[in-house]
Amino acid sequence: MAIIPVYNSIILPDTTFYFKKDLLEEMNIHDIKEGEDVVFLIRRDINQKDKEIKEADAKASEPAEPNEDEKKIEKLEDEFYPIGVAGKVLSVDENGTASIEAKERMDITKVTVEDQHYNLEAETREDIMDMDEQELLATVKELRRAVLNYVKQFQWGIMAREYIVQWKNVNEIAVSLSSYLNLNNEERYAIVAADKMTERVDLIKKAVYEFIEISNVSGEAELAQKETNDKIYREDAIRKQIDFLQKKLDEMHPENVSEVRRFQDKIEKSGMNETARKEADKILNRMAMEGKDSHEYGMLYDYLDFVTTLDWKKEPYKDVSLDEAEKILDERHYGLDKVKKRIIQQLAVMSLNHKQSGSILLFVGAPGTGKTSIGQSIAEALHRKYVRVSLGGVRDEAEIRGHRRTYIGAMPGRIMEGMKQCGTSNPVMVLDEIDKLGHDYNGDPASALLEVLDPEQNNTFTDHYMNVPYDLSDVFFVCTANSTDGIPTPLLDRMEIIQFPGYTAVEKFQIAKRHLLPQAREQVGIKAKDLKVSDEAIRKIISDYTMESGVRGLKKQLTTLCRYAAVEFVKGEKKSVSVSPRRLPKFLDQKPYHHESILQEKAPGVVTGLAWTAAGGEILFIETKMVKGSGKVQITGQLGDVMKESTSIALTLVKAMYPDKAELFEKNDIHIHVPAGAVPKDGPSAGITLTTALASLVTGKPVGPEYAMTGEVSLRGVVMPIGGLPEKLMAAQRAGIKKVFIPADNVEDLDDVAKEVRDSLEIIPVHKVTDVLKKVIKEKL
Repeated sequence: MAIIPVYNSIILPDTTFYFKKDLLEEMNIHDIKEGEDVVFLIRRDINQKDKEIKEADAKASEPAEPNEDEKKIEKLEDEFYPIGVAGKVLSVDENGTASIEAKERMDITKVTVEDQHYNLEAETREDIMDMDEQELLATVKELRRAVLNYVKQFQWGIMAREYIVQWKNVNEIAVSLSSYLNLNNEERYAIVAADKMTERVDLIKKAVYEFIEISNVSGEAELAQKETNDKIYREDAIRKQIDFLQKKLDEMHPENVSEVRRFQDKIEKSGMNETARKEADKILNRMAMEGKDSHEYGMLYDYLDFVTTLDWKKEPYKDVSLDEAEKILDERHYGLDKVKKRIIQQLAVMSLNHKQSGSILLFVGAPGTGKTSIGQSIAEALHRKYVRVSLGGVRDEAEIRGHRRTYIGAMPGRIMEGMKQCGTSNPVMVLDEIDKLGHDYNGDPASALLEVLDPEQNNTFTDHYMNVPYDLSDVFFVCTANSTDGIPTPLLDRMEIIQFPGYTAVEKFQIAKRHLLPQAREQVGIKAKDLKVSDEAIRKIISDYTMESGVRGLKKQLTTLCRYAAVEFVKGEKKSVSVSPRRLPKFLDQKPYHHESILQEKAPGVVTGLAWTAAGGEILFIETKMVKGSGKVQITGQLGDVMKESTSIALTLVKAMYPDKAELFEKNDIHIHVPAGAVPKDGPSAGITLTTALASLVTGKPVGPEYAMTGEVSLRGVVMPIGGLPEKLMAAQRAGIKKVFIPADNVEDLDDVAKEVRDSLEIIPVHKVTDVLKKVIKEKL
């Protein structure tokens, strides 16, 4: 007896099945013979089998431990449904194909396997014939008619008709249509397991009619879809032909290409994101419909011209050569070692992460220290486009975000205008003078910059004019400022501050010889051999004709020399000009600047202080005088509120340190003056200088002119840290100061001071006011 497992099939009595030899061999059935008995076993669904096993285990109160054979038998019985079908082999042809007739249903009570052969125990399961022959015959005719009506709509229906009319009973219909019916394995087994003929017929009729209805609906849907697709394909084909012919005409007569057509080509080639493409297509359709005579045509044209000019495609990442970057920075900029080191670190991080941008850099320093020009060097080192956006004096938020197109004369913001100018999506963009942003009733431009300079948000920056997101994440942003005082804290938090200290006289001399003088000659059109400037003349210009931390004024003076020489050459009076220190007043046509220098004579109540200005550092003198009076204090020299408070603190400290001088303070007035009187002054760093000057005044002991000092003081007499130390120490060196007192907490800032400045000064860190007084007026407090 052969056992044939089946799955997802309907096996019913009085039907015939055909099995090829290779299929039988896959089921481990070899040498099947005519007349041999066969049993069809119907496999269960795997999930259903697991569920029934779990339910059986849960119902068993005290399950006995079965032996190995029982475990094997139980497992095999759980794989099959309890009802199978017995049959007999009718014939086997020469190819090994077996014809098997199903005879009757069987109750399967036991299934075992031994040496890959199935063994089973089964008994016949009788059908309950609750329908007479006439009813069965009518059902067969009804189902055949329904299937014939269904297949006649297909070309292959003619061939199928001869096969359908041969169906003799309901079982044969169900078996023949088994592979087409929309039934799962469990539903198919339900037809086999139905004992009553009425129940089986109802299941078969339901399955057949459901199949026919679903097929009809699917066919109608497919036909409708085909008609729709045919229409779309036809329309698309026509459009492509029109586009092809239009392109050929445009190539033949480019002067006749319409603006709508030109913008359409630009939009297709632009690589816009989906949102931008929809907006551009919408504007283009409006432009095409309204025509050139519309009053909005110019606005629509300007918008499309702008968005199609932008580069929407992301540029591929290019490796950064740090050696090349260092070489470019060293060639273009003398000094600034710490600044260049930090820039190289930024480029190294970008190279490791394969990113086109990194931290937002903020260059802070005096005018003319190279903040903007170093941005150009970064662009050259990265082989990228350079664009500069000046933000000085910007007061309107629309200058950053753009104007909405509902306004007449609407324009994009400066950021997107810069992106248009550079024509690439990853430029090096310098936002110049960011500390000089203003704000009024039109909004706060600094707040608008928060999105631009936030790496987490600027990948979807939306300009009000464009009204679509644009990716700024690949832009290398560099900001410049003279001071961080005017920058809002939220904006400052998004940037990494890099200080640009002022140049020393030695650095200015090298910059003048290497860069500024050759540039000035080239700008005026003079050859190097025709204008010779001695080293002493350059040093004289630096010391006496400039008073700044940067080199902008130095460049102007050198350009003035070149212009003087140009006049001489054009007039033919001279063929070459040599510049010496003695002839500078004539060539520059101005007197040397007056720099405050070391005092020639010392006097009680006069002390040298150090100040920071936007143009660099400068020394200043605190002058105090005591006259007969009633204890009043007079302050002159255009001092700000903070500096006036420092004066009050200094006066209180001196009174506390010299209680024996109380009568002196009561019977005299004190006048405090800080020249020059026309220059406003403010800040807390003159606190130690004011205290020392007052102490010198009341004790009558003068402070040596070789001393200078800077530092804020508290009522406890503590010297607190200040800013701008590099610029202040350079001013002290220039003025001839020998010894400088600084707050002890500023010692770490000495790393930012040029070595030549540190070497020329004796820098004395102090913690308290008494530390200074012990040294300068020899007081024991």
